[in-house]
Parts: sequence; C-alpha cells; structure tokens
Amino acid sequence: MSEGVSVQLGLVLGDIRVQEVVRGDGRVEYTVLQPGGEVFEAADGYLRSLTAGTSRTYAYLLVDYLRWLVMECLDFSTATIADLERYMGAVGAEYPGPFGQPWRQDKEPYGQSTLEVAAACLKGFYLFLAKRGVGIELAEALDQKRLPTTVDRRRAFLGHTLQSMPANPLSPTKKVRRRHPKMLPDGAKQGLPTTLRWARDRMIVSWLSDGGFRIGELLGLHMVDLHLRKNAECGECREHHVHICHREGNVNRCRVKVKDAWELKNGVMRGGTVRRVSPGMVHTYFDYMTTEYPSQARHGMLLVQLQGPRAGEPLATAAARGMLRRAGVRLDLDKVLPKEFRHSFTSEVLDAADGNAMIAKEAGGWRSAAMVDEVYGHVDVHDPMFVAALKRTWNL
Repeated sequence: MSEGVSVQLGLVLGDIRVQEVVRGDGRVEYTVLQPGGEVFEAADGYLRSLTAGTSRTYAYLLVDYLRWLVMECLDFSTATIADLERYMGAVGAEYPGPFGQPWRQDKEPYGQSTLEVAAACLKGFYLFLAKRGVGIELAEALDQKRLPTTVDRRRAFLGHTLQSMPANPLSPTKKVRRRHPKMLPDGAKQGLPTTLRWARDRMIVSWLSDGGFRIGELLGLHMVDLHLRKNAECGECREHHVHICHREGNVNRCRVKVKDAWELKNGVMRGGTVRRVSPGMVHTYFDYMTTEYPSQARHGMLLVQLQGPRAGEPLATAAARGMLRRAGVRLDLDKVLPKEFRHSFTSEVLDAADGNAMIAKEAGGWRSAAMVDEVYGHVDVHDPMFVAALKRTWNL
C-alpha cells in the first residue's frame, strides 16, 4: 500500500467485494478485491478511470455482475453479448428468453434508472478491456450507433451536424418518466419545525423547503460558500445566495451532482451553482450559528454533529435523513424524504411562475428546463379549477 493511503478494515473472505480506499488528502476511491483479498486488476483499472462518485456506484454494480459470472461458471474475459443480456434479465430487465438461475433472491430487482446505469457500467467495462486486448468481439457488439433524435440535436453544440449517437444494446426499454413525483405530506413544512429540538435541524428543514437543495448539496456546504448579504464580493448575484461547489475531500463525503467549476480566490468564492436564499433561511442560519455552532470547529463545513463523541464533526446525510424520518413519525406522517422537499419546491416555483420552466430550472439548480417541464409541468389533478372543469364536462 502506497504512502498516504489507508484501507477501511472489515475482513470479508470468500466472495468478490468492493473495498474503499481513503487517500491522504481525504479523497475516497473504490476498488474490487477477489475472494482471497487480491486486487481484481481488470475491475480496478476500470474504476481508476472514473470520477469518484461514478467509481463508487459502478464498483457495486460491477461486483454484482462479477459474482453472477462466478455463479454461472463464466469468466469475464470470455463472456458474450448473450451472457450480458441474460444477466440484465436476471437483475430486472425485460428479456425474451430464460436467463438461468434466480439472482439477488433476497433483494428487489433493479429499478429503471439502476438498470440504465448498470448497462452503461458493463458497456464501459468491456470497452475499457478491449483497449487492452481483452474481449474485443464483445466490445464491438456493445459499441453500437443510432440515429440522433430531436432531443439529442437540441442538447448538443452544433446539433444539426450530428450524424449518429452511441447506443447500448444492454439498455432496458425506456419507460415513461413519472409525471407525479412524491411531494411532501400535507402539513409537513409547517409541522416539522415545531417538533425539532435543535436550531440546526430547523435550519435543515428551512433550507430544504425554501432552497430546493439536494441533501448532498446542503450537507456539503462550507462557510465560504455562503454569501448571506447583498452585493457580495463575488459579483455573481446581488441578493443573498450560496455557491454550491463539488469537493472530493469533504469529511462527511457529501458530493454535489452538478459539478460546475469554482474557485476560492482571496477568500471570496466564485463559480459553482449559485442558489438564492430566502429571508427565512437567513433567519434559521443565524439562529443556528449563534446558539449551537461549535467555536472550535476547524473543518469549515456548515452543518455539524451536536452530541456524542463526534460532536463538532461534519454531519452526514444518514443523520439528516434519520432526523427527518423521526420528525415525520412524531407528526404521524408518511416517511419524510429530503427529495420530497425538492419536488415540492420545484412544483411550487413552476406554479408561481405561470409554467415558466426556465425560472423553475434556475431556482432549483436543474440542468434541463425540458425535464422540469416534463416532470412538473402539469396540472394538479386536485386543483379546484381542474375539478370544476371535469364536473362541467360530466354535467355534475
């Protein structure tokens, strides 16, 4: 093991497994170990070619596939396209023929998005191996092309010149995107703060409600990211705002999905994703900072643990999710999830903006206005005007 690298302990023998590797600068990487503890060289080389967030996701998907190969008495270097299609059928994709013994019997089949990611992982793995002379025929079978769609041309720079797009024969059949994502339960935004003891927790609820943050974005904030004053030195927004910045070295391992470039120069943060902050968010921030934030904290992160042996250390997403879950139970609500705040926020902004998807896109930090319009740009089936129109149609 090279200097400046540590491996998380917890010995597991007899099966292929994912191993977490923590580097000296705080970066976390992932590799795959064989049953005897040796590095799985092919998988390790592939994961090293990926970014940290992708590496973690692909590592677990790849291990699942490698374990399936062992059960099927196959080798990754001699597998065929038919074998990969059978595997995708075993984990939940539609497959027209028998796919062998049941797999992951104690777990649910992969969902649509996970199947798509698994297909991309396997294709990337075999294209990576083909560059090293392994599985060339399989890589050629996977490296297919298709005609570009209108959406492809719209998203691409000089899209009108596109002649073809990469295709993946392992990708599952596209399903209709859910047009009605689960919103917060009625009364959750008003009731949750009344059940919370800590100012930190009330701040989390406020920032999720009014800012539409992803949970990783919120818990990954540093003090230097906050410009909670007008006309801040960054010059990128005249009002109160924050800069959402992706950092691989966060102590709590929170990462940002949208990785816009940023820089900290002369103590002033610039770049990242700029998000406006409401007066209510500013109020809960100062309440938290003046009553609970530990003065001895040196990591620079915003949200910290307040009790226990790790008091003062950055708060993890699991702790925030648990806090919301327990608060929901106290209010006799369904399970409250962080993403429900984001869904509700986007829907409310879109309604307030008279259906302007660009405004909702910028307010919530979405990448695509078309996606916002597709998922949230619909009439609420319980809206009084919608109900009245139906009643008139039905002569009620």
